[in-house]
Amino acid sequence: MLEKVHSFIKKHQLLTPNSTVVVGVSGGPDSLALLHFFCTIQHDWNLTVIAAHVDHMFRGKESAEDMNFVKHVCEKFGIICETKQINVPSFQRQWKISAQEAARECRYRFFKEVMEKHSATYLALAHHGDDQIETILMRLVRGSNGRGYAGIPAKRPFYFGQIIRPFLAVSRDDIEEYCREHALKPRYDASNEKDSYTRNRFRRYVVPFLKKENPHVHERFQHYSEMVAEDETFLEELTSEAMNKVMEKQHGAVILHIKPFQTLPKPLQRRGIQLILNYLYNGVPSSLSSIHINHVLALLHNNHPSGRLDFPNGLKVIRSYQSCVFTFHEQESYTYTFELDVPSVLHLPNGYAIISEFWEHYPREQKGNDTFIVDPEAITFPLRVRTRRAGDRMTLKGTKGTKKIKEIFIEEKIPLHERESWPIVEDGQGNILWLPKLKKSAFEATDVTKTHYLVLHYKEQ
Repeated sequence: MLEKVHSFIKKHQLLTPNSTVVVGVSGGPDSLALLHFFCTIQHDWNLTVIAAHVDHMFRGKESAEDMNFVKHVCEKFGIICETKQINVPSFQRQWKISAQEAARECRYRFFKEVMEKHSATYLALAHHGDDQIETILMRLVRGSNGRGYAGIPAKRPFYFGQIIRPFLAVSRDDIEEYCREHALKPRYDASNEKDSYTRNRFRRYVVPFLKKENPHVHERFQHYSEMVAEDETFLEELTSEAMNKVMEKQHGAVILHIKPFQTLPKPLQRRGIQLILNYLYNGVPSSLSSIHINHVLALLHNNHPSGRLDFPNGLKVIRSYQSCVFTFHEQESYTYTFELDVPSVLHLPNGYAIISEFWEHYPREQKGNDTFIVDPEAITFPLRVRTRRAGDRMTLKGTKGTKKIKEIFIEEKIPLHERESWPIVEDGQGNILWLPKLKKSAFEATDVTKTHYLVLHYKEQ
């Protein structure tokens, strides 16, 4: 066992000499063996070893006895022991989460405190090969993302340090044998035998079956984990590069441009949605799974031009034509009204600006809906730039009738989130002169013989 663990540490570069290591110790066989292991290599590696134990207060007197047991063991080993009693049941009720999720959150917060107190580089946890089997199988059954299917990483960042798991190379049986060889007398948590927990059912019924097929199945799963993690790292790099071209971060949200996104290979599409979720969530909730990603992909590939999904913690995914917005906020109105001086540069909330200036001749080279030319004598000043209002209509250039602004947005397939901040230029009497980039009104100058023109330009800032 020791040979396997040392080889695993070297392969994954889990440890450096002259470091401080916090070891999470529950008092069970896995963590007790891990603490003993670090004590045996402490001198050779010149390590400072700190034990950290949390009493979750789920089991009353029994869990308090676990804490006293860990203190006694650490005293015997000559190891500093940091302990804390946390009312996890109360925390669970407050945040309305599962008991296991609450315990994990409280435990890791305490580990962070201990690492900060002792300036530790590593947090060593006792997850082993059988835990790896259980985790991968549970995620395959429940659904996860690409990196999730890799199971438990041997090493990952944790605040200013790293979490390391040297025992992933060995099985539960190896650890039990290690405890017997070194006369370690661990404590056992009876809750680990209850079938009410999903992990326990995998532990009691599925893993033993696999071990009958192959006693070293944990090594196969660890190899699979490392292979998936390596593939995922490569695919994530490709995804990040591709997604930078098809999405933009705006107003605390992410806007995905659907057509170019759909040209990406399916593996990058799935990981692209995961990338967006990782960016928006400050810690992706456990209730989010591959099912949610599949729902987003279905929304994006649906022939219907609009739709909405509601995700955990208030995240909304809103599709409108060829754009899809991921946001925690309801659609904002971005209502504004600005007076447009001439000449001037008016910066707008949507990232564009309207440049106004007087010309002494007709600007024949200025074409397209990004520019509007008007005879100053045909309108009433001051000009205003505002967002849309209910019932807005304008007389289009070349026509006699009026048309609703709402209908123009629909015909031009302008996404809902853009309509709310789209500028409308009107004169002092409320006549809508111009819908930049989309439509011009009948007020646009057609007489090219004048000596005075007002020219408006709509440009991205």
